[in-house]
Amino acid sequence: MLGSQEHILSKIASNDGHGENSAFFDGWKAYDADPYHPTQNPNGVIQMGLAENQLSFDLVEEWVRNNPKASICTAEGASQFKDIAIFQDYHGLPEFRNAVARFMEKVRGDRVRFDPDRIVMSGGATGAQETLAFCLADPGEALLVPTPYYPANDRDLTWRTGVELVPVISDSSNGFKMTRDALETAYKAALESNTTVKGLLLNNPSNPLGTVLDREALSMALSFTNDKNIHLICDEIYSATVFYEPGFVSIAEILAESPDANPDLVHIVYSLSKDLGFPGFRVGILYSYNDAVVSCARKMSSFGLVSTQTQRMLASMLADEEFVGKFLVESAARLGARRAALCEGLAQMGVGSLKGSAGLYCWMDLRRLLKAANFEAEMQLWRVIVNDVRINVSPGASFHCAEPGWFRVCFANMDEETMRVALSRISKLVVQSKSGEARKQCRRRSKLEISLSFRRLEEIMMSPHSPMTSPLVRTMT
Repeated sequence: MLGSQEHILSKIASNDGHGENSAFFDGWKAYDADPYHPTQNPNGVIQMGLAENQLSFDLVEEWVRNNPKASICTAEGASQFKDIAIFQDYHGLPEFRNAVARFMEKVRGDRVRFDPDRIVMSGGATGAQETLAFCLADPGEALLVPTPYYPANDRDLTWRTGVELVPVISDSSNGFKMTRDALETAYKAALESNTTVKGLLLNNPSNPLGTVLDREALSMALSFTNDKNIHLICDEIYSATVFYEPGFVSIAEILAESPDANPDLVHIVYSLSKDLGFPGFRVGILYSYNDAVVSCARKMSSFGLVSTQTQRMLASMLADEEFVGKFLVESAARLGARRAALCEGLAQMGVGSLKGSAGLYCWMDLRRLLKAANFEAEMQLWRVIVNDVRINVSPGASFHCAEPGWFRVCFANMDEETMRVALSRISKLVVQSKSGEARKQCRRRSKLEISLSFRRLEEIMMSPHSPMTSPLVRTMT
């Protein structure tokens, strides 16, 4: 039956370009099939594979209760129902675009300004990424993407557009930092394979690393793309999740400081899914300095608009500067405290993690738990973690990491007690691994001691001073 269905469907509908056949999504399926609950299902799978910000919902709920007029679904806001329910231009409500532009400025410390007329709405960052891919590249053309990178980029940017992604390799030797040499190497390899490179995609702050790109790295990237006359796309959806120094620097700041750079080549992807914790609202933003891209993207946005009801409520919320200021400070503090608790708990059991200052996750180092230094061993360990330890974490291979043994662990989508349970489970894994290694070492020592014993016996027997070589022994034998 499946074969006949595939025959009547389009190639896009029937191929596996969505990327669901990967460990990244398989872990989610394991959680969905048997989710952890502290009382109803204490042996279920704990979800640490979802980068969701739930630590400051109380602040949002308080604002919603105190501002009932913001919603058309309340008695206080119902009088606006008709105006919001009827057709709206796909440019978006002016008050919404103004509020989003101001919020983006606030998140960036008011160091840059954003033009509301350059803001294009989209159904989440997923839609914004795909829209940009459609605008900037034709099927078969490519974007450079530093590794490790978010697994769904393979879906968002390539599945329906036909655009290709070319990895820019980085590793732990320099903390997975992007270098000019790595960019040049990837660019050259693409050209040698007759692939046209149309742009460079950066995720800042990084998912999965939890690191930020400093001014030097961003300036280097801008210089590289200008030299090659290709686009620079900066995915900044985690910009308000920075909780330690170094702080966040937007490509908008670097562009403003670079008079020789071509602004037509610079584009920003943003959303409210991570910074505010509203992934269900599907609010994505494409901000481009290129007039043609803004015009085209706005036409394409009709395929994934944000509902006017959502726009209206968020416009009211984001225009409340007192609330926004309080939220940004408190959210960052809570994220920093939660990450510190996770990393400290891992460190106490001897598990390292990459130093980071942002995001809803940490990049956990389990290389020493691998049975071998390859990705097959990484998948074996991941299966143990999901099936036996009962935690969904995401293996580095799904992020195109060049080194086996790294895992992304999310910490902001659960309460403190659930995280304590998760740390306890990870600790048991480490202890069992150490015990197993200790047993192996003991067996190796035993074999070595036996081998040495035989060797010493042989040396003694062959020595001229050995009693086995004496005339008495020979005559006795």
